[in-house]
Amino acid sequence: MKLIADLQIHSRYSRATSKNINLENLEKYAKLKGLNLLGTGDITHPLWLKELKKELKEDGSGILKSKSGFNFVLQGEVSNIYSQGGKGRRVHNLILAKSFEIAEQIQAALIKKGRIDYDGRPIFGFSCIELVEMLKKIDEKIEIIPAHAWTPWFSLFGSMSGFDSVEECFKDQVKHIHAIETGMSSDPAMNWRLSQLDSFTLVSSSDAHSYWPWRIGREANVFDIDLKYDNLIGAIRNKKGFEYTIETNPEYGKYHADGHRICSISLEPEESKKLSNICPKCKRPLTIGVLHRVEELADRPIGFKPKNAIPFKSLIPLSEILSFLLKTPVASKKIWQEYYRLINNFESEFNILLDAKKKDLAKFTDEKIADAIIAVREGKVKIKPGYDGVYGELIFGNNHNKEELNEKFIPAQKSLSDF
Repeated sequence: MKLIADLQIHSRYSRATSKNINLENLEKYAKLKGLNLLGTGDITHPLWLKELKKELKEDGSGILKSKSGFNFVLQGEVSNIYSQGGKGRRVHNLILAKSFEIAEQIQAALIKKGRIDYDGRPIFGFSCIELVEMLKKIDEKIEIIPAHAWTPWFSLFGSMSGFDSVEECFKDQVKHIHAIETGMSSDPAMNWRLSQLDSFTLVSSSDAHSYWPWRIGREANVFDIDLKYDNLIGAIRNKKGFEYTIETNPEYGKYHADGHRICSISLEPEESKKLSNICPKCKRPLTIGVLHRVEELADRPIGFKPKNAIPFKSLIPLSEILSFLLKTPVASKKIWQEYYRLINNFESEFNILLDAKKKDLAKFTDEKIADAIIAVREGKVKIKPGYDGVYGELIFGNNHNKEELNEKFIPAQKSLSDF
């Protein structure tokens, strides 16, 4: 079975999330997106897990079913903030579990270490090593994946509080780590430059804080497997049946380049190094982005591809494409009208972005929109890189000067606010 899976989201019990997140909304917009497997988010939170148990049914496969038959897999995220090697560390880890019983055991183990009722992504003061040891004692089939592995502030390789290798972070427990999540600001091609990552599967998920289609599924994983938890974990661990990942262009992510948002300063790594990583305007430290960290740790040239690499496809959410072309906010009525006109004729956003032919798109939308969708699919767009929490800016075409672009396109950071 062809599965398009977003394996990391959050519930309304996590900080900075939509308060309207419920299973009904998650399922509705997952279907519009074209997803057919979705992480539940936040299995460590008692109230959310109680809601999941009420609304979802187990059938022995490890995949949960909604009342209408949509597929979910139990998933959560934990924040580990601690000291190791004489340095403060802040690492987020994604957790996948097979059953409600296992999820309850995870909660019981974490309660012994601190509170789990205040945030859907709870914070603990113990190491990633201890987290893996604890979870593997519960069930060997629990999967632990370093989340958004390159984000500056809270990640495995983060410039502010991370490590230089997976082994350094997990020590003897690295044997239980089979994958890392690349995050929006990096893509597989960037990760391929590190030979140390060859033995790990690269997964991509949205880390969505709302259910809107420009959030949920913006990054995803495509499998060709029978729909069972064991098969999903097997594909993550050994890459069999793992066809490709869906990525946003890494420059579109809000931590790709170095920079300082307050001063509107964005720099390439070489420029930052010349400035000793100090903002030229306010003289405070720059936020060192993902590209810089990859350059620091890479031992291969740009363009290198390992033999066992899983392919990927780069997309931009349809709502964002429409927002740029129609010059109106991403959640406006005008965008929704155009979005649903396309969805009603092509069934899902992924059908539109991945497969629909230009001539067919042009039957139901403006030719410029059809051209833009194809341009994104073929990688014929330019993006001004995001930095220090500011999303990148999308640019279509190759023959526009700056003034023309400013007239034609809305900057991405103005249309990407959370709703």
